[in-house]
This record gives sequence, structure tokens and C-alpha cells, in this order.
Amino acid sequence: MRTPSLLVLWQTGKKAMLRGAVIAIATISLFLASDWVMPQSAAAYPFWAQQTAPETPREATGRLACANCHLAEKPAEIELPLSVTPNSVFEAVVKIPYDLDTQQVLGDGSKGGLNVGAVLMLPEGFKIAPSDRIPEELQEKVGGLFFQPYREDTENVVIVGPLPGEQYQEITFPILSPDPKTDKNIRFGKYPIHLGANRGRGQVYPTGQPSNNNVVNASKAGTISAITPVEAGGYEVAIALEDGSSVVETIQPGPELLVTQGQAVAAGEALTTNPNVGGFGQEDAEIVLQDPNRIKWLLLFFGAIMLAQTFLVLKKKQIERVQAAEMEF
Repeated sequence: MRTPSLLVLWQTGKKAMLRGAVIAIATISLFLASDWVMPQSAAAYPFWAQQTAPETPREATGRLACANCHLAEKPAEIELPLSVTPNSVFEAVVKIPYDLDTQQVLGDGSKGGLNVGAVLMLPEGFKIAPSDRIPEELQEKVGGLFFQPYREDTENVVIVGPLPGEQYQEITFPILSPDPKTDKNIRFGKYPIHLGANRGRGQVYPTGQPSNNNVVNASKAGTISAITPVEAGGYEVAIALEDGSSVVETIQPGPELLVTQGQAVAAGEALTTNPNVGGFGQEDAEIVLQDPNRIKWLLLFFGAIMLAQTFLVLKKKQIERVQAAEMEF
């Protein structure tokens, strides 16, 4: 068999490298073009809170940053143990209730299910437990959830979501408590915990622009002169004013119109329905990092009290018997 020359091998390898480069460039171009032609609607809350409050999601007033975009108020609950011991794993159960039959308006105006998300602010030193520390029973409750720190240097602030609300009306956080023996900055005592939980899309984007999950009101008083459907969805509602001028209200796809052409409207009157069915809830709780030695001394104290009371009763019975014997004598 004749061995190919070096020139033939070089040309063959060059063609293969050129073909691979062309395929790679075409793949990257197609990926970027798909995002430009058909952009996906952003729904990565509560990660958006990082844009409105980069240092911490909790403002000086105590309000969490999620409330900047989710304007409606909804309940949120958190269940915690009253106290935990150092270097132990415990669970914090976050409940995000809402009516499962409701559907929200999506970015393109269609209807869909609600997503949920949460931000949990733990005390300094507390963090999500590593997988090798989570008991099997607790791991089943956690499932395949991915918990992300709010920032790389703040493991005690954890965010999760968006998640399908039908499956995650309850979210279990596996938390590892700190140990004051290894961290001198940690002290035994009571610590606050802050929870923020949302369901559904927000009414404001982090850029300040309103989403299509809002009711649209008339900016001026006048008469509806024209209602023009927009090709991409939604409407343009022209309002003729008394001075002969007009204003155009742009309605994004999603909300349903409440007005008709020729109808008189007042300033601030609703032109559409309110499509929002979600909202944000905030809850504050407390947990005690308990010193095990205190519990031991407390149990020892209780035992001493019980023993003293027992001796007191026995001594009383002894005195009563002596008194009874003296009376019979």
C-alpha cells in the first residue's frame, strides 16, 4: 500500500479544519439570529431584584426589592423551628398560596399558568446545606430545586425561581446553621429571617417600563375617536380632546378593552381590564441559635428541682409518721 505524501495529508487536514470552522460559525450565527428574530420574554424573577437592589434585596424601610415590580399584595408564609443547634441541618418551608384555576397574561398576550419565586434572607453564617449534609427524608422534600445565592459573597441570601406554581406552592429550603466554635463572628441568640415570595408576572420591568400585566387608564378626558388594532397585538386608542387635539393610548397585548368608539372617558378612567392575578408577599420570622450546653444545664436544673421536691415530700411524710406515733404513745 502506498503511503500518502505529507502534502496530501496537509491539504486534507486543512479542508477538515476549514469545514469545521464554517460549521461552528454557522451554528453561532443561527443561535444569535434566533434570539434576535424571536426573542424570549424574560421571566427570571426574583433574579430581577439584583438589578433594582444590587447590594441587598432589603431596603432600609424593611421592604424587599420584589415589591418594586410586583405591586399587588398577596400572602406568603414561612415555617421554621423555634430554635436550632450549631452545625445542624433544618428545613424552612415557604408557602406561596394562590388559586390554581387562575391564569395570567404572558408577554405575548396569551394566557398561561403562574410561576412562583422566592428570596430568603437568612442570618449571617446560615446558608443552604451542601448535598452531602442533607438527610434523605429532607432531600425528598427538596427535590431537584436549584438555590442560588443573591451574590457570590452573600451565601445567607438565597433566591429560587421561577418555578411552575402548580408544583411548587410549597418550597422547602435545607439550611445549615453556623457553629460559633469555628466562626468567632457568630453568637448564640435570636436572629431575624426575612422572606419575599411572588407569584405571577410583575407590573413593572427593572428598567421602569410597565409590562402588559397592568390596567391602562386614560391620560386625558375626552371622547374615544378611534380604536386601531396593532399588527403585533394590542390596540391604539385615540382620544379626542375638547381643544381639538388628540392623544393616543397604546395598549399592549393582554388586557381586554372596556371602551368603545364614541364613548366619553374621564381622566384616569380605566380603558382595559386589570389582567393581574398574581402579587408579592413578605413575611418576617425569628430563629434562635441555641447553645447545647445551656440545654444540658437547664435539664440538670429541672432534675435538681424535681429531686429536691421529692425529698421534701418524703421528709414531710416522715414528720407526719413521727407525729402520729407520738400521739398514739
